[in-house]
This record gives sequence, structure tokens and C-alpha cells, in this order.
Amino acid sequence: MTTNTHNQQQNVTRPLEADESVPSLAGIHTLAERESAILAGEDAADHRQEAADKREDAADQRQEAADQRHEAAERRQEAADKREEVVRAEDELSVRHKEQLREANESLIIATVHAQTMAETAKKATAQMAYMAEHDFLTGLPNRALLTDRLAQSIVLAQRHGGGKKVALMFLDLDHFKHVNDSFGHEVGDQLLQSVAKRLHECVRHSDTVSRHGGDEFLVLLAEVEDVQDATLTAEKLMQAVARPHFIGDHQLHVTLSIGISLYPDDGMDVATVIRNADVAMYHAKKNGQNKCQLFTPDMNVRATARRSVEQALHRALDQHEFVLHYQPKVNLETGAIVGAEALIRWQRSARRLVHPAEFVGIAEECGLILPIGRWALHEVCRQTQAWLQAGLDPGLVATNVSAAEFHGKDFLAGVRSTLDDTGLDPHHLEFELTESGLIQDTVQTTEILHTLKGLGAQIAVDDFGTGYSSLSYLWRFPIDELKIDQSFVQAICGDAGNAEAIVSAVIAMGASLKQRVVAEGIETRGQLAFLQSRNCGEGQGFYFGRPVPAEQFAALLASNRHLPTTPAKRRLSQKVGQPTGKNVTPSILAENKKA
Repeated sequence: MTTNTHNQQQNVTRPLEADESVPSLAGIHTLAERESAILAGEDAADHRQEAADKREDAADQRQEAADQRHEAAERRQEAADKREEVVRAEDELSVRHKEQLREANESLIIATVHAQTMAETAKKATAQMAYMAEHDFLTGLPNRALLTDRLAQSIVLAQRHGGGKKVALMFLDLDHFKHVNDSFGHEVGDQLLQSVAKRLHECVRHSDTVSRHGGDEFLVLLAEVEDVQDATLTAEKLMQAVARPHFIGDHQLHVTLSIGISLYPDDGMDVATVIRNADVAMYHAKKNGQNKCQLFTPDMNVRATARRSVEQALHRALDQHEFVLHYQPKVNLETGAIVGAEALIRWQRSARRLVHPAEFVGIAEECGLILPIGRWALHEVCRQTQAWLQAGLDPGLVATNVSAAEFHGKDFLAGVRSTLDDTGLDPHHLEFELTESGLIQDTVQTTEILHTLKGLGAQIAVDDFGTGYSSLSYLWRFPIDELKIDQSFVQAICGDAGNAEAIVSAVIAMGASLKQRVVAEGIETRGQLAFLQSRNCGEGQGFYFGRPVPAEQFAALLASNRHLPTTPAKRRLSQKVGQPTGKNVTPSILAENKKA
């Protein structure tokens, strides 16, 4: 009952669902039926409860599913948002990537262009360097290195042809080119070299090579010639082309060529020998008067070897003090008195051999030894002159010869001052003799040096006057004290060359008008002396008065001449003018005055 009552209370208290039906008890009469009905109702209620629970569970599941769907939707939205962010990021990245790619492409293109430009520049620079390594920068001609290579190739080809062809090499040197540089400047000199190079190049075949060796020297390679005549004809053509006037700015310049020729295989079997022999031949062309073409001959090498031997001996001579000075008196032609001396260098190669300057001065100039030799000579002249003065002997003006190389050297004036200080000589006893060609080199510098020497008190003489080719305008522009008539004119007096007397007379008159002393060199006969006296030439020197002698003998000559009579020799000798005399007549005026 309690249970039923409880169930009834539950049934009473729970409201009925809309679709539920309460079992009807009206037709139930027995307790068992009623209990069965109650039980059936409870079961139905349980079923209903279970169904309600299930519906609640289903609702919960649906809610959960709805929540899950909502969460899924949110996740899908998040995913969509992320995908959108990714897309935006990818888009942005793509834009940046494209920009970077574009910039990278542009940089690559620029780098490629730069690399190509640099490669082209490097290629051009390499080509230019290769060209410069093989060509002369001034004329554009092949240099010696390239010519040497082409000469070697030509010799190989000639060997392959079995000796049927020869190879000719010409060594060219411009005559007196240094005077162009000194007179007109290096710019004009460079333009002249360019003009010469162009003419040389126009005179040869395309298979030939014109090369600048350096300075004013050129080499011309004739790759194939039949014989030596082909080379000499080409050489004559080159000389004629270069000899035509060169118009450089406002200047009309004239130059000539000295050419030496050697051939393969006649004069040498290798490159070095062929070049050396062409050089030797050119040297002989210049030595024989310039503006000449000289073929190489074997005896030239003998002379070249001898020249090298002399050069080596000159070095030893300086070290071993083998040079000496001899002094030739200068005489007043009116009175016969010694008024000075010219110091002349000699080379004492052995006790019995005295070498005159003509045999070694030229070589000394070429190899540069003339500078130390000149410094030694100047110091010795000053020392000896001071010694004579201290001994009570007055030698007058003592002249020393100065080469152009020494005169224009950067240390010349410093050396003069140092020597005067060292020896204590009064410069008024010193005279410098220079040639015309030496004076006209760099006239501005020459003027400064001459005025400095004059300021010291020294005298200036022009040696070998009349043999130069310069303008006489330097006679009044330079502070010159003395003109020395070259002995070639003096020795032609009273001879077959009548022009010599006219030249000598003109020089004497010109010297008088310019108030410059005139000294005649090389007087050897009475006739020459008489002519010079008749033209009022002031001074002279030569074998007629005495040969150059060592310092001791000249000192004795000075001492013996101290009390010479002053009777003019002119009056005595004028009676003998025109009488036949020979160059071997050697009695001196000094000796005649002693006898008188």
C-alpha cells in the first residue's frame, strides 16, 4: 500500500503529458486487476519517463551537436579568416617577392652590363698595354722589341727559303738633331721626329718595318731583298725623303740621315749580330761626314773592338792619373811676347807613347768620360797657373778647352767655383775656350753661364771660329772676348785656296769692329805670319812659335822670355812676304829675338 500510495502520489504530483492517457479504473473490479493496472500505469510512466529522458538526452545531444556545429562554424570562420590572412600574406609576400625579384633582375642586368663594360674596358686596356709595350709612344712606330721579334721571324723565313732571299736591317740616326732641341725646344724636336717617322713609313713596303730605336735613332727592317743593292736604293730613298724641308709651326727645318746597313746572312747569322753590325756601320757613316749610307764590312768590327778597348783604357787612365797637360804659347804678333797659353791634354799611355787628343777625346765624349776628364783638366790648369804665379812667372791668360757636354752640365759652374777656391787662382788669369756648336746649344742657359763666368773675372774665347754653321748674332749677344781663327783657314794662306785669305781678313776685321781679340791658330810658316801681321791680327799660336810642351818647359820659356826685345817682328818679316817657305820651317820668333 505504501508503495502504491507513493506511486499514486507521484502520479498525482507529475502532470500528464499531452499524449499520455491514464488507465481507466472504471472497468476494474478486482484488486489484482487494479494492481496490474497500476503496475501497467507505472510501467507506462517509466516508459514515458525514459522517453522523456531520451528526448532530453536527444535535446542535449542536439544542443551539443548545435554547439559543436557552432564551434565548427567558428573554427571554419577562424580557418577562413586565417586562410584570408594567409592569402593576404601570400599576396603581400608575392608582391614583395615580385618587387625583390624585379629589383634583383634589375641589379643582375646592371651588374651584367657593368661586367660586360668592365670586360670590354679590360680588353681594351690589355690591348692598349700590349700595343704600348710594342710601339713607341711618340711616333706610334714599332719599338725595338717588336722589331727584334719581326727580324727573328724574317730570318726564320729566309732560312726556310734556302738562302734565296736576304734580310736587310738599316740603322738610322738624324744628323745634328740635338741642335734642333737646343735651339727650338723639345716640343719642336718631338714634332720633327713625328714628321721624320711619317716620311720613313711612307717610303717602305707594307711587309717592311720602320721602328724607333730611341732618341733620334730609327731602325728599318727590309724583310726580303734580293741583294745589297735593294737595300742601298731604299736607303737613298729614305735620305732624300727626310732631307726635304720639315715645316714645324713657323719653322722650316732641315735634317739629314746617317745610315748603316747590315744583311742576313752576309753580315750576321742572328738578330743581335745583325743589329750590332748595322749600328757599327751607322757609326762609321757619321764619322765619315754624316748624311751618308755605309754598308757593314768585317774590318769595322776590328775598329769597334779597338774603340771599346780605348774606352776601357780611358777608365784606367783616370784611375791611374795617366793624363797630362801640355802648354802651347800664344804670342803677340806685333812684339813676339808670350801673352798666354792654351792647355792641351795628352794621354801618357806609356813612357814612350804620348797620345794626342784627336785619338781619344771623341771616344771620351761618346762614353761620358769627357766630364771627369774635363774637371781634372780645369783643376790642373788652375793649380799649375797658380804655381807659376807663386814662382814669380806671369803666364798671362791660360786657356782651357771646355766640351759642350761639360759646359752644359748641371754642375759646371759649381765645379768652377770649387776649383778656384781649392787652388786659390785669381780668375782673371783663366780663359775658357768653347766651340761655336757648344755655344748655340740652349742659348738662354749659355748666356747665363757666360755672364756668370765673366762676373767671376774669367775670359771667354770662341775656338775653331769659322767652322760652325750658327748665326753670327751670338757674337754680340754673348760676352765673348776672343775669336780664334781655325787653323784650316790659316794654313791655307799663301796656298791655292784664295778664299782662305779673304775669310781670315774678314774675321780679323769683324773682331776689330766688335772689340774682340783675334787669335790665329796653326801658324806654321813665315808667309802665314807675314800675312796675318799685314792684316793686323793681334795674336797667334802654332808650330812656328813652338809646339805644346810640358809645364816645366813652358815655365823655362816664360823665364827666358822675360827680357825679350820689343822690336816688332812685323818690320823684319814683312820683307820676306811671298818668298817660298815650307811648313817644316820651325824656327820661332823667340829664338830669332834671342839671336838678335
